[in-house]
Amino acid sequence: MPYKNFEEYNIKVTEEVKDKFKSIISDIGEDLDRDGIVKTPERAAKAMLFLTQGYHQDPAEILKGAMFKEDYDDMVIVKDIELYSLCEHHMLPFFGKAHIAYIPNGHIVGLSKLPRIVDVFSRRLQVQERLTHDILECINDTLKPKGVAVVIEASHMCMMMRGVQKQNSVTTTSGFRGQFEKIETRTEFLRLITADLG
Repeated sequence: MPYKNFEEYNIKVTEEVKDKFKSIISDIGEDLDRDGIVKTPERAAKAMLFLTQGYHQDPAEILKGAMFKEDYDDMVIVKDIELYSLCEHHMLPFFGKAHIAYIPNGHIVGLSKLPRIVDVFSRRLQVQERLTHDILECINDTLKPKGVAVVIEASHMCMMMRGVQKQNSVTTTSGFRGQFEKIETRTEFLRLITADLG
């Protein structure tokens, strides 16, 4: 399915999810007939379907739809890509930034497609480690570059709101393939994503 910003909802699925939210809201002790709550089950259902729309999108097809032959063979970096996802353990948000680089091998890809890949994989129940791996392997397998690198920095509400309740912790994950496995290439990438070039 082509990428789109999902705001169309399957009526049957929305109704089923809405009914489940009604049960949850009632079970925790809230009044389903209270003014501020009456429309909450439907809103929550639509929010959940929006936040998990990535299950219905094919990230490889997104990349394939914007690949172009090009002889450029230096590093391409898209950094500070905002991401929002749901932790699969508690279904609480985690959010942060992704930094992606690749070294072309005969093909480049439209720059907007890299943030879209991040969105597709983020809009699923995730753990940050797998999210990093999913993005890395999709780019590596589809674009077949000389190298690819992904770094994600994120804050997790499951650590901030519950559990250890550490508000200032940031989790960093990374993955490298091809030429980025060489220390000098990796170091250049890490330097560039932390540099303020403005």
